[in-house]
Amino acid sequence: MSKACYYETLEVERTVDEAGLKSAFRKLAMKWHPDKNPGDKSSEVRFKEINEAYEVLKDSQKRAAYDRFGHAAFEQGGMGGGAGFGAGFASSFSDIFEDLFGMAGQRGGRGGRERGADLRYNMEITLEEAFSGKTAQIDIPVAVTCETCSGTGAKAGTKPKACAMCGGAGRVRQAQGFFTLERTCPGCQGRGQTIEAPCGACSGSGRVTRDRSLSVNIPAGVEDGTRIRLANEGEAGVQGGPPGDLYIFLSLAAHKFFQRDGADLHCRVPVSMVTAAMGGEFEVPTIDKAQTKVKVPSGTQSGRRFRISGKGMPVLRSRQKGDMYVQVVVETPQNLTKRQKELLAEFEKLSSGETQPEAAGFFKTVKDFFASRAGTS
Repeated sequence: MSKACYYETLEVERTVDEAGLKSAFRKLAMKWHPDKNPGDKSSEVRFKEINEAYEVLKDSQKRAAYDRFGHAAFEQGGMGGGAGFGAGFASSFSDIFEDLFGMAGQRGGRGGRERGADLRYNMEITLEEAFSGKTAQIDIPVAVTCETCSGTGAKAGTKPKACAMCGGAGRVRQAQGFFTLERTCPGCQGRGQTIEAPCGACSGSGRVTRDRSLSVNIPAGVEDGTRIRLANEGEAGVQGGPPGDLYIFLSLAAHKFFQRDGADLHCRVPVSMVTAAMGGEFEVPTIDKAQTKVKVPSGTQSGRRFRISGKGMPVLRSRQKGDMYVQVVVETPQNLTKRQKELLAEFEKLSSGETQPEAAGFFKTVKDFFASRAGTS
């Protein structure tokens, strides 16, 4: 019985590139894996065929020979082509091992050099500090390389030894039916080394906890939630491994006068009824510790906003600045004296639709509405 074409087995064209070949192999291998098709002998056969085809076509020399001579290139010794599950199976199967069993992240870490953990530090700053930027000093407890053993974790005069269980590889293989699985070595937890005489200062971890003082540069214009990364300032790695990173998470304290919206600043200023009616001006502080005047024209209504260009927050990593918006809120007089009430009553009598056009228009609309309802009843 003639063997099927390897390209047909993998359901690809002869012109397929390496990435396309690998993608096709993963898709088919996951589909026909025996664990996904328990008790189905045909799936086991199909899975072997897929693996054999991929073993040949992923190797550029074997693929060239196959393209020229077909299956004959691997008969009677040939180039050692790949029926069954020989040494080549582990390399091809590892391409889909993580997809099938979800073991991403368990590879590597050999030789004991595990990367240190990343650290987080929460820092609260004021709006003024976010406006101008600052250099802050922080003190954090962090795991650093043990000076006694120089991070090896071994007692002075001794060295870590290769793990006897995995031979220093950090991983061991285990037979599962007709194929072999590779997993992290339980003897050394994937480090490939064991320490017979641990360092007394760090108990064999290669790290000790110390307080570290760091200088953090906070640029002008940072917003609430900004994250600053300090590379290699996290925890030291295990047994001499590379350090992690330190992440500074910034939060802005509430301001008593301004509210921030991106690069713009907003504030609310109460004004008297007289100022709103007759016009006037007032001074407001700005975020740059200066002051600016706001002119209120006569007849200003409550809620009106005035824009002050360029008096907002700086835009991060640029020379631009936002604007400042001042919203006036007309304050209704309270705790009036008898004379004040008399004056307001007299003013009300002298008022007309011209002095309060919005109110006059509203009540005219209401009057017309009731009149129309009465006419239809």
